[in-house]
Amino acid sequence: MGAMDEKMKDLLFRKARTHNAWLEKDVPDALLREIYDLMKFGATAANSCPARIAFVKSPEAKARLKPHLDEGNVEKTMAAPVTAIIAHDLEFYEKLPQLFPHADARSWFAGNEALIAESAFRNGSLQGAYFMIAARGLGLDCGPMSGFDAGGVKAAFFADSLVEPNFLCNLGYGDVSVLHSRSPRLAFDEACSIL
Repeated sequence: MGAMDEKMKDLLFRKARTHNAWLEKDVPDALLREIYDLMKFGATAANSCPARIAFVKSPEAKARLKPHLDEGNVEKTMAAPVTAIIAHDLEFYEKLPQLFPHADARSWFAGNEALIAESAFRNGSLQGAYFMIAARGLGLDCGPMSGFDAGGVKAAFFADSLVEPNFLCNLGYGDVSVLHSRSPRLAFDEACSIL
């Protein structure tokens, strides 16, 4: 495999932005499936794949989400064609016999609540990042955010399960005319060391 070209670096990272305003353009269900079919190949510990995603798209689903959003996130989320609830399953280890068949990985987690919670959150967050990269790679813009009542979202979308919401990501085609200038980032020497 070769390295990314400059155009792909721009698409995924350098020119990718967090969007808060959206064009009125539908995101087809087939494209949502394609995002997942790319992101699922990202690495997770023991191939645990704990991420679970609810795509909030219909007016009825948006109405269920709305009361659980912080006030500053309501307008942009209701305007977004799709809001993905990026969550993680605290019973992910039950699928390890299927996902990691060459070892008894289920036994590493079963009964260890602290390890389950830590691993599900860490690896589900990784998958959330893969999700955004996949969406951008397929031509969509992302608006990831916190700023919601996780308990309310859980009750509205994941009741009677051990799936826990992590963050929300609005998806669609962003309105670039209202973007602010890009905020600065830390330089390599401010954030990294080579030991």
